[in-house]
Amino acid sequence: MKQIWITRAGAPDVLEVRQSPDPEPKAGEVRVRVKAAGINFADLMARVGLYPDAPKIPCVVGYEVSGTIDRAGEGVTDLAVGERVFAMPKFGGYTDVLVLPRAQVLKMPAKMTFEEAAALPVTYLTAYHMMFFSGVLRQGSTVFIHSAAGGVGLAAIQLARTRGCVILGTASASKHEFLRAQGVAHPLDSSGDYMAEARRIVGERGVDLILDPVGGRSWSEGYDLLGPCGRLVAFGLSAAAAGNKRNIFHAISAVLKIKKWNPMKLMDDNKTITGVNMGHLFSRLDLLLPQFAALIQLYEQGAIKPHVARTFPFEQAGAAHQFIHDRKATGKVLLIP
Repeated sequence: MKQIWITRAGAPDVLEVRQSPDPEPKAGEVRVRVKAAGINFADLMARVGLYPDAPKIPCVVGYEVSGTIDRAGEGVTDLAVGERVFAMPKFGGYTDVLVLPRAQVLKMPAKMTFEEAAALPVTYLTAYHMMFFSGVLRQGSTVFIHSAAGGVGLAAIQLARTRGCVILGTASASKHEFLRAQGVAHPLDSSGDYMAEARRIVGERGVDLILDPVGGRSWSEGYDLLGPCGRLVAFGLSAAAAGNKRNIFHAISAVLKIKKWNPMKLMDDNKTITGVNMGHLFSRLDLLLPQFAALIQLYEQGAIKPHVARTFPFEQAGAAHQFIHDRKATGKVLLIP
């Protein structure tokens, strides 16, 4: 098999393609021939050495792939060889052959492409869980989405549209027309004073739901923007990353800017702060699988459709990471074996 390894912490050029013997599935496992693998920002954080959950470097990362069943282990009778599937490993997805437990493999809809399938699991599950499970999104709510042109951001936009929400979203100015076409009523320039602009738009009523993967000072400013019964969902700390290499002092600075709240303050303000880390929910498939089923239904209805910004061959994995670092992507970036 062919895999993309993080050989050491550093810039995108530390990614290296290596080959090794194909793994064999054990009882209760299946083997997937991968057609496409998704890249998430957590992969970039792992590469620079700032993602504490990642395996010890050198390692192979990646949370989501699509492909076909190649072999089934003993006891697996409901997936046939050749079946088109999503597969959701906890790391190890940057590969062209993947073995994992049957429970982490799901059949693809007939009309879905492999590229769409690799672009859906992590981004859409994250958005769905934040908005409908943690965020308790109500019909007609006002939603503020950070990094709205990214994979999770676009998934959140599509899901917010199913509830008739008013959407504010941050992105560089060059992406604003794209965001308007996706349904964002108020694109905000991520390089400007977007919080002041958001306040001008929503007034004292505030916003009902904020999805924030930035962290640091952004969480404090977002909390102040919430209206009564508003919810801030934290799902990343991209503020800790500086460019495409690790900068410990920058990371520490971002952490020190995180405000602390006490329960009395939350109670008096009628506000909620919650966090989502999908990598820590792999043991709770009882929570995730019904949400994934709901996403497939929305896809079948035409309510959601993964948007792939660009695909890169495995040999250009470093360029794929740099493409994301440079904020060129609108939607999902994929690796193709």
